[in-house]
This record gives sequence, C-alpha cells and structure tokens, in this order.
Amino acid sequence: MGKPKIIFAAPKNKQLRMTDNIILRQETQADFLAVYEVNHHAFGQENEAKLVDALRKNKTAFVPELSIVAVKDNRVAGHILFTKINIKDDKGNVYESLALAPMSVRPEFQKTGIGGQLIRKGFDVAKKLGFGSVIVLGHEHYYPKFGFEPAEKWKIKAPFDVPSNVFMAIELVPGGLKNITGTVNYPKEFEIV
Repeated sequence: MGKPKIIFAAPKNKQLRMTDNIILRQETQADFLAVYEVNHHAFGQENEAKLVDALRKNKTAFVPELSIVAVKDNRVAGHILFTKINIKDDKGNVYESLALAPMSVRPEFQKTGIGGQLIRKGFDVAKKLGFGSVIVLGHEHYYPKFGFEPAEKWKIKAPFDVPSNVFMAIELVPGGLKNITGTVNYPKEFEIV
C-alpha cells in the first residue's frame, strides 16, 4: 500500500488568482535593476526604465516612499512611481500634485490585478504623506476604474497637446483639487519619454 495522496484544493467559493501572495512595498536600491527590467519588458523599450532611473536622482521630484514594487515569489513583478509635479495657474500661483508615471507589470503578470493593487497602494501612501491629488496621462478605459476623470474638469491642462480623455486627475482627498487650475509642469526628466 502506497502513501496516501494529499490533494490541496481552494475553498469552493474562492478562486486562486495570480495576484494572491503579492507583497507591495517601497522599492529598495537592491530592486533598481529588477525595476529597470520590469519597465523595459512591460513597454518593449527602455524609455520608461531610463525615466525611473533619472527621476530617482531628482531630489525635488522623487519621493522614495512612492516608488513601490509588487513582489511575487521573491521576484519584482510590477512597479509604480509617483513623483512631485506642479500645477501653475494664469496668476503665477503654483500648486503641488503628483504624477503617476510610469506603472509597469511584467508581461506574464499583466491582466492579473497587480496594476490595480499598485495604484491603490500608491494612493494610500500618497494620502498618508499629505498629497491631495494625482495626475496621469494614460489609457482612457483603464484609469477611470480607479476614480480618474479628465483633468479638464478642474481646468487643468497638459503642457503639450494631448486628447483630454487620456489626461486625467483624481482627488485623493475631498477637495484635493478645489480652486486649483492651470498647466502641469513635469520634471525635466519626463522629456526622455
């Protein structure tokens, strides 16, 4: 008589997902190469990977707590970066906000929910740090799922020509964009992309 077989099964009402056992944490220096590779593979080019490397060196824009990795099986599966930006109105008033860019997930982990987990984690950290809003230039059908709306709602404009439906903003706290209008000023490193 052989050993009895042990069968592991998920509870009937719970499906196993690829996003189970994901650890979301602040990036460390030991993650830099893996983050570079994730961005390179996710976008099929090096521009976004180079952008992350350049933004880390910008002490005015870079917020270490807002460079977040998703780790699965001790491997960086995704990354998101939020950096400081300014919104300048016609009167010269300057307001601080955050840019979400870039966000990347390794191709084999895309469409598994990791991107959404990174966005929500980033929002939580940004709120704890006292930020009231986030701006994103991104997919018109993806980002609205997380509460983003066209930035033109607040009379906030991109510094370049872009369709209004892909230039979006979100208030992290009620009134986070109240009385804020103007043009977004990105750090010079964004010229890489």
